[in-house]
Amino acid sequence: MLTLKQRGTEFVIALGDNQLMSNRLSATEQALATMACDSLRSAKAPKILIGGLGMGFTLRAALKIMGPQARIEVAELVPEVVKWARGPMAEIFEGCLDDPRTKIHVKDVGELIRAARLEYDAILLDVDNGPEGLSRIANDALYDDKGLRAAHAALKPGGVLAIWSSAPHAEFAARLRKTKFAVKEIAARAKGPRGGAQHLIWTATRAKR
Repeated sequence: MLTLKQRGTEFVIALGDNQLMSNRLSATEQALATMACDSLRSAKAPKILIGGLGMGFTLRAALKIMGPQARIEVAELVPEVVKWARGPMAEIFEGCLDDPRTKIHVKDVGELIRAARLEYDAILLDVDNGPEGLSRIANDALYDDKGLRAAHAALKPGGVLAIWSSAPHAEFAARLRKTKFAVKEIAARAKGPRGGAQHLIWTATRAKR
């Protein structure tokens, strides 16, 4: 069960004794959006799917990059996370849930991916700890062969699947390439230039043809 804790101006979402996220460690969540969305700046009306609302850093970064015609859907499985975003953490979210470009789904992002065909310009996954799930075993279905094929089918030609992970995972990188994605693996620090724990972001691009 996820819990929200507050220490002064710091908010922490935890699973038992495991700290999943903090508003003081947001650089890599923002980088997830930057790396995936940078190439979409000139797109006419791009459609983006974000898996995992978290503390809203990926959503806010995507909204900052994208123009007024963009549509950004966010799938968050845990209703309490959305309630916290509109309640005690509202200041952190800076109104991004009310941006007309944003649509929130309280459901499994895998359902939206599996239902889509050539629909999204980018899919950003910040779900659990990455391919090595921590909070929910069912999340593994996003990262297995079948899940990656579904993501590939849901993307438009040239679309990008970007995935956040707390640690490297060589087997998963190979799995991405097997699914016919062009893959880049980027290490990033949780505090950006100030250091912090090293996380990993994969950007996997579907061929344009």
